[in-house]
Amino acid sequence: EVQLVESGGGLVQPGGSLRLSCAASGFPFSYYDIIWVRQAPGKGRECVSAINSGGGTYYGDSVKGRFNISRDNAKNTEYLQMNSLKPEDTAVYYCARVVAYGYDYWGQGTQVTVSS
Repeated sequence: EVQLVESGGGLVQPGGSLRLSCAASGFPFSYYDIIWVRQAPGKGRECVSAINSGGGTYYGDSVKGRFNISRDNAKNTEYLQMNSLKPEDTAVYYCARVVAYGYDYWGQGTQVTVSS
């Protein structure tokens, strides 16, 4: 069974940092691109960052220079290091597996709240 499980969310003050993890199981993790998507209350989904099977990365304009994505294929885990967090980063963060037609498996999400 394919599973993606996010962790690492929480409450942080503006300017702080969090590291999200996405633990994968049930498929050959190293062969797949994985994406992070966030959804804030009342807003649509936003692609935050992605990493492909070769280690190439993508960042949305709103997080460039602040977030860093990485993966550890030995641990079947992807990470999203989030620095210099802003209130507008508040959202539920999801990781998803990328396939040719979109995203086929999603995690349950982890809440990130940036507030003083």
